[in-house]
Amino acid sequence: MKRWELLDHLSADAVGSWVYGDPHQTPDGATVITAARVRASGSDGSGVTASPAGALVIRGDRTEWVPAIKVDRIALLGVLTGLLSAVIASLAVLRRPPWPDLRVTVDRHYGD
Repeated sequence: MKRWELLDHLSADAVGSWVYGDPHQTPDGATVITAARVRASGSDGSGVTASPAGALVIRGDRTEWVPAIKVDRIALLGVLTGLLSAVIASLAVLRRPPWPDLRVTVDRHYGD
């Protein structure tokens, strides 16, 4: 689909629209229809941004939605989770170290 064809699917006040591709027949007899989320971008709405949403897979009388997985977001979430847990663990260790405080023990046994 060409850029000007995508613009035909967008209305002037649309925040986002769905655009479906042409149906494709697979060798096993399934029909696959791709879908994308299209948004107008830019301050004047002159640009178009499209991101894959998924595909409809039709086999006989069953229809299945297969979402497009964004691996970058999943990886970023894993990295941020690891970083957050490392910061929390570091703050906990700095606030109260896991080793015993020898000064308190020495003062208790040999104090005045």
